[in-house]
Amino acid sequence: MVDLPSKARVVIIGGGISGCSVAYHLAELGWTDIVLLERKQLTSGTTWHAAGLVGQLRASQNMTRLAKYSADLYTRLEAETGLATGFRQCGSITVALTEERKEEILRQAAMARAFDVEVNELSPDEVKALYPHLNTDGVVAGVHLPKDGQADPANIALALAKGARARGAKIVEQVKVTGVTEANGRVTGVNWQSGEAQGHIAADMVVNCGGMWGRDLAAQNGVTLPLHACEHFYIVTENIPDLTQMPVLRVPDECAYYKEDAGKILLGAFEPRAKPWGMNGISEDFCFDQLPEDFDHFEPILEMGVNRMPMLAEAGIHTFFNGPESFTPDDRYYLGEAPELKGYWVAAGYNSIGIVSSGGAGMAVAQWMNDGEPPFDVWEVDIRRAQPFQKNRRYLRERVSETLGLLYADHFPYRQPETARGVRRSPLHEQLKAKGAVFGETAGWERANWFANDGQERDYRYSWKRQNWFDNQRAEHMALREGVGMLDMTSFGKIRVDGRDALAFLQNVCANQMDVDPGRIVYTQMLNARGGIECDLTVTRLGEDSFFLVVPGATLQRDLAWLRRHVGDASVTILDVTASEVVLPLMGPKAREVLAQVSPNDFSNDAHPFGMAREIEIGMGIARAHRVTYVGELGWEIYASSDQAAHVWESLMEAGEPLGLKLCGLHAMDSCRIEKAYRHFGHDITDEDHVLEAGLGFAVKTGKGEFIGRDAVLRKREEGLNRRLLQFRLKDPEPLLFHNEPILRDGKIVSFVTSGNYGHALGGAIGMGYVPCRTPGEKAEDLLGSTYQIDIAGRIVEAEASLAPLYDPKSERPKA
Repeated sequence: MVDLPSKARVVIIGGGISGCSVAYHLAELGWTDIVLLERKQLTSGTTWHAAGLVGQLRASQNMTRLAKYSADLYTRLEAETGLATGFRQCGSITVALTEERKEEILRQAAMARAFDVEVNELSPDEVKALYPHLNTDGVVAGVHLPKDGQADPANIALALAKGARARGAKIVEQVKVTGVTEANGRVTGVNWQSGEAQGHIAADMVVNCGGMWGRDLAAQNGVTLPLHACEHFYIVTENIPDLTQMPVLRVPDECAYYKEDAGKILLGAFEPRAKPWGMNGISEDFCFDQLPEDFDHFEPILEMGVNRMPMLAEAGIHTFFNGPESFTPDDRYYLGEAPELKGYWVAAGYNSIGIVSSGGAGMAVAQWMNDGEPPFDVWEVDIRRAQPFQKNRRYLRERVSETLGLLYADHFPYRQPETARGVRRSPLHEQLKAKGAVFGETAGWERANWFANDGQERDYRYSWKRQNWFDNQRAEHMALREGVGMLDMTSFGKIRVDGRDALAFLQNVCANQMDVDPGRIVYTQMLNARGGIECDLTVTRLGEDSFFLVVPGATLQRDLAWLRRHVGDASVTILDVTASEVVLPLMGPKAREVLAQVSPNDFSNDAHPFGMAREIEIGMGIARAHRVTYVGELGWEIYASSDQAAHVWESLMEAGEPLGLKLCGLHAMDSCRIEKAYRHFGHDITDEDHVLEAGLGFAVKTGKGEFIGRDAVLRKREEGLNRRLLQFRLKDPEPLLFHNEPILRDGKIVSFVTSGNYGHALGGAIGMGYVPCRTPGEKAEDLLGSTYQIDIAGRIVEAEASLAPLYDPKSERPKA
């Protein structure tokens, strides 16, 4: 007989390491009313067969924080629960076989220094000394992380479960959740089945930790959880005499990792093209199961492995393992509350890094559920980044065949996915393509990143140095600065907020003054209670009760969810109108001349000042012209209905030709915006960056009355700033900045670059980054009186620092 309560505060679905971690951390926070249901046995999905690598350095500071937390947790769990987790800090070594990979791992080593992770750079001889079994032919460099390690995944999950039970959580195996119940837009509980028995548990929240089953379970409630299982292969050798404990070894150029395991060697692979699995759903009785062997698929990896680790030639293969793991479209897992349904939480989709991630992920999601906000910025893994179309199974099947391999591919800057492309396109896609556009992808949108010249290859040639489009970017950048350029930014998220209470609602969620005349455009942020930035946007007042919000394409779902979360009983409608209009930014000193050729309207400063939007005639159509800029020049964003897009575009192209109008891509827009020190959400500003420390106090109007975050702004003004966002220009024009390069103040690492690009008008790479103040409210002259350098793959480069934009510091050009 199954003994289950009729109600609980939270039901966690899935007893892998992720579900056990969420249960453990909620119990640690004092929640007692916790039920975890596992359809078979704990760890029986993918946890039991995971390789158990615990690498602490991740792609960003906060993902590294989560991984370091996991390592600390697995160390203390053993003492707390008496269950061995098998966690050993044997260290890890990554070796490079190419100069490009060497640059990558040395940049990662620099990043480790910025994130306070112990790291050693190794010559090939030093690699050999640390790993004598390795054939070092072709090895050009290595990086050693002494505190990395390996662990026993199943035992960690069981220890987490034991710790959760000890604090009052109820964990029950052999109970399947058949559905999540809901009413009035929020979760009400779960239906369950166990053998012949079935029932319902009423609950305030559920957490989907269903792993590769998670997508189909989420889909029952209209929740988007884009993940798909892939086959993951490894072999374990027979026992090798006298084999001692060694560091985990990664040879990404050969798609392989090696770990010593109880006197045997485990060799695993992240091959460039993976095999998706479970296209027609995953069988009900799947439990501790393996997939059929496919030796032909694994053989090329094994051949390289025998060459790289000669002792494998002598060792017999004890186990050839093939098991499924879930992968996501961007190789990052999902945490947080689903935007579609209140109380429906997710922790799933770990892309083969579930063991190192789950400890920290469980802590983060538990704190988020407890406090109503995450412990720090986790936008990289936030479920709200998922696009509704991404739950499409054909899309996922195609994309995950690539994302598994990307784990060990070169992580070049600007790398674009190759599979599952072309899903979301601007109405002008074909016109741009005909003009030489080379497209990148963001949130499923195809966007022109740069334009190839006649006869030039229309493809990326990736590198850590200048890529093949660097000169194209320079030409586009200088057209925007000196002549006139046009972009297609149709991918901007566009939201209508209408209704009797629209103004009062926006006054509460936005920090700037929203009570402006119709036609006025307001640049603002939506803040959280800590004064952190939840959204960076412009709001145009169209009428008494009508407002038009423009947000980044990548954050649209997040921003819609934030708005809907704060509506309360206000009489407003919130509508996503992204697809209804194209956006054509026409920017540069000659923008006014181009518009004069296609429109009878007056575009003078008196008739159309900066920060105003109005309806205009254009060609034979009607559009809205918004006088704003993200490149820092005179210009207008032209909003035209999708049906008139081609006509408006052709009219502008024709009028611009005699004036040298150049089509420009996103890379040029980004290099222009960073010269102007315009912030980029997700990099320079996040929900844990205080709006005043981000230098955006000019967009905050505390005098207007109450709004979310106002108290935190007033407090910070009183206490003084603890850090400031600075702009940097490298004095050497050669090196490039991307992000995460360490910033040195007077010779000591104090921070890292949040975003970087090349400043073609300023003649060097430009970066942004927060620098801690030595005392709260440290004076600007003291902050700028220091010397600054930036560490680029171990090379220390002098940098000029500034609080004001290095380009057009008084912002005279947009108002010309």
